[in-house]
Amino acid sequence: MKKLIHAITAGDQGHADSLGRQRQLPTAPYLDALRQGGWRGVLLAGSGLAALRAGQACAELELAWCDSAGATGDTLVERAQRLGCDAVHPGEATAEEQWRLARGCSRAGLAFIGPPESLVAVMCDDGASRQLMREAGLPLGEASAPRVHLPVLADCRGQALALVEHELLGEGFAMAPSERLTPEQRAYLGQLAVQGARSLGLVGLATLSFSLTDNRLGFVGMRPGLTGYEGLAEVLTGLDLAVEQIRLVAGERLRRPRVGHMGHGPGRPGQARWRLLSSITGQLCGGPGVRLDRSSQSIAETEVRLLTWGRDGPEAGRRERRALAEWRGDPGGVGGAAGEQG
Repeated sequence: MKKLIHAITAGDQGHADSLGRQRQLPTAPYLDALRQGGWRGVLLAGSGLAALRAGQACAELELAWCDSAGATGDTLVERAQRLGCDAVHPGEATAEEQWRLARGCSRAGLAFIGPPESLVAVMCDDGASRQLMREAGLPLGEASAPRVHLPVLADCRGQALALVEHELLGEGFAMAPSERLTPEQRAYLGQLAVQGARSLGLVGLATLSFSLTDNRLGFVGMRPGLTGYEGLAEVLTGLDLAVEQIRLVAGERLRRPRVGHMGHGPGRPGQARWRLLSSITGQLCGGPGVRLDRSSQSIAETEVRLLTWGRDGPEAGRRERRALAEWRGDPGGVGGAAGEQG
């Protein structure tokens, strides 16, 4: 007999069904762990963009979810209990915030959608995480040197997958993959990240940061869960990192991306560009290789995230210029958008 997932209500807050309604989990095999775990609902920490992808992932997995209503820390955990939630998702909280939330969930008997509390505590301390990585055989880098950031997915069976690295190139601008890495360095970076994730017993999602100095890669630090830059890896690999994070924490197996290792297919690696738009009043017409992440209009937004991608750098750049021109209300002024690039 299939178990039912019970919708939670919160005074019309979040994406919850009406009181008294029940809905059945789909029969897709990858939802077995969620169904066996009996998760009735997830409470999302944060609001706006910080909770957007987590909420979308819950909706895709047909998990009822509820927003935080401004609650944080122990108050957030109490809200989850009051609403009958079984799990808490930290959204894009910092490592320190996630550690406090993981500790509160452990005490309350709730599932925390992230690494174990002890591992999150390690991620809060760069010195401790660097020492563990040194013991795992990873070279250490310089904290003050430019960094590349690599998201890693891992399951409870010890399997790990390094995706595609990104680099922050300016205020509100990032790109993947990094143009500073050779294919050989990229493959080595992936090997280091997988080795480190396995040594720590990571389950779920984390982003490992490495410095690149004089062609030498070295581990610098790591952050648990969603960071806001996942879209760069998502558009190049075809994996929804927010969905995969929930699946893996629930005990599901790791799934491989549609394309090759580190986001590379049989041809060119492609490029993705991530940009924060300070204006929230623009309009985007869409089209190939363009994605806009924005929170609900009912929430006071201050930022919007624009993602553009293509088969190579020039194609991704052209799509970004077109999208920026449309956003400014000047679809004919594509050339003028070039000055806004990072």
